[in-house]
Amino acid sequence: MSAGDKVTIRKLPTGVPGLDEILGGGLPEYSFNIIAGAPGGGKTTLAHQILFANATPERPALYFTVLGEPALKMLRYQQQFQFFDPAKLSHEVRFINLSRVVLDMDLEAVLAEIVREVEAANPAVVVVDSFRTVVRKAGGGTGEAELQGFVQRLALHLTGWQATTFLIGEYTEGEIRNNPVFTVADGLFWLSQQVERNSIVRKLQVMKLRGQASVPGLHTFRITDAGVQAFPRTFGLTGRAPKPRDRRRLSTGVADLDAILGGGIPEGDSLLIAGPAGSGKSVFATQFIAEGLRRGEPGILTIFEERPEEYAARAAALGMDFATPENDGKLSVLYLRPLDLSVDETMREVIDAVQRTGAKRVVIDSLAGFELALAPGFRDDFRESLYRMIGALTRTGVTIVSTVELVESFTELALSPYAISFLSDDIIRLRYVEIDGQLRKVLVVVKMRGSDHSKDIREYEVTSGGLRIGGRLRGYHGLVTGIPEPLAPGARDGSRGPGPAAGEE
Repeated sequence: MSAGDKVTIRKLPTGVPGLDEILGGGLPEYSFNIIAGAPGGGKTTLAHQILFANATPERPALYFTVLGEPALKMLRYQQQFQFFDPAKLSHEVRFINLSRVVLDMDLEAVLAEIVREVEAANPAVVVVDSFRTVVRKAGGGTGEAELQGFVQRLALHLTGWQATTFLIGEYTEGEIRNNPVFTVADGLFWLSQQVERNSIVRKLQVMKLRGQASVPGLHTFRITDAGVQAFPRTFGLTGRAPKPRDRRRLSTGVADLDAILGGGIPEGDSLLIAGPAGSGKSVFATQFIAEGLRRGEPGILTIFEERPEEYAARAAALGMDFATPENDGKLSVLYLRPLDLSVDETMREVIDAVQRTGAKRVVIDSLAGFELALAPGFRDDFRESLYRMIGALTRTGVTIVSTVELVESFTELALSPYAISFLSDDIIRLRYVEIDGQLRKVLVVVKMRGSDHSKDIREYEVTSGGLRIGGRLRGYHGLVTGIPEPLAPGARDGSRGPGPAAGEE
């Protein structure tokens, strides 16, 4: 067979955000599929969403119900979702009750009834819910060979009528092996709910899909008022554009800090601000976003600890107006705190906001709050999760500033509690030092990948106008430990606190 003789399989959109990407582009047309899982997994909602996305007046969708929920009761709940279109009922989406046929007759009669309705309607999509009920009803006097023959003939009829089919059933994982139903299927979608301490995480796996490459593994999904939304594990990790050699520098909003950084943060970098509580990490992040807004660059604030109104109030106290750009669509404040997040879901939220606003700057404040907002299972591999998230975001070309709180140690200069320093292109370390019985704040640029920067340890203050950078602290050694010692008597006279002209030394 030559390449020109190959049959092209068209792919149908599922209508489920993220699912087409997992499937490798969509559903193979005319395929025979099974949606399986335990009760409450979202099987019926997923089937309805696919149904409404593909039903047309010329090629309607048929939904066969069998002994489970009555169609009227099922529709009462399904119509709460945004994908539900009541205008399609009766004409484009039709519900047919097979309960009487299943109760009173055998598999042959069930097959004949389904075929009769399909021939009359010429549907694009057919759903049988619950197919497991049909199997159980016939199981008493039906052997495995007869059951497999029934499934094969059903698949043959529906494929012959060019219908994409879904059988819905409540199965356990142990029932998948050696089951004739799963053997015949072209596609098998497994939906599950996992209880992790007090959180519940929904996961989807494409266990089988003939004719095209799907993304393997478990993918999280959520059911909202919009319906099912899936979050592919590989989201954002492909299609990265190389960083240009001569990248512009983004101002932090603090001129003296820009000078320390060699002119600002290289565009497209990921910068980590690490320091103890009260050291000004959020103030730095706020000034970074405010400076971008001042220059006409939209921004994204992703916050996990403070509520948006509290964050805006603190920015206003520093003389920064966030309300106006937020109303104008130039600033998006994402408050993510449900305690059962997945990293992929967070990525989707942020990248959607980036695409919606055209953002150039993104702040994640803070990584510790982000970790707490995740479901417990995702906290176990938080380091790997951050690697995927930061990689996905930098692939969009935005510049990221993340904050991380450290428990201050007066014996070493820690950079992060997560051992994630390698994920960041640039690192600024904030810390307290004790001098003359006072806690004073110092900062140092620890790392800037591929770029020169100042090596000085500089004192700074957090004022009502934001960060104020002072001069280099002279006359001490051991500053990075937080307990410096003078080099010689009188050496402290060479030290210098924050001032308006930090460059004068």
